[in-house]
Amino acid sequence: MYEKYVKILKEHTLKVTSPRLEILRYLDEHHTHPNVEEIYSSLKKKHPSLSRTTVYNSLEILKKKRIIQSLTISGSELRYDIHEGLHHHFICTHCGTIFDIAITCPNMDRTLYGGHRVEEVQGYFKGICKKCHTKEKRRNNNG
Repeated sequence: MYEKYVKILKEHTLKVTSPRLEILRYLDEHHTHPNVEEIYSSLKKKHPSLSRTTVYNSLEILKKKRIIQSLTISGSELRYDIHEGLHHHFICTHCGTIFDIAITCPNMDRTLYGGHRVEEVQGYFKGICKKCHTKEKRRNNNG
């Protein structure tokens, strides 16, 4: 169950710890771009001795090693995403859900051509997700 995450940690020369394994598993299974409090609250149920500080520190080292990424889409709140290559995000202004969008950056080739190494791309779109848009249309048609 954790072999995949053990391999990731070892490939990045990180010590394999229970909190790191749990955080990776959580982010891999929940593509909801949770904040630190959501991660902590969820993991705390199963691991009562887990501290907020441990979660913060684990997230920081995983981010530093580029295994996960943090997003600041709204205000100053950090949200976390298991690193799955360069991609963009869409945030619904109605329900707050954040979706991954698999599109390429049109300027990537020019950036790479200049001899640069791109390690992170932060692109996001804001609008109304399909689910909220459908609800809104129904309300307007019935109202």
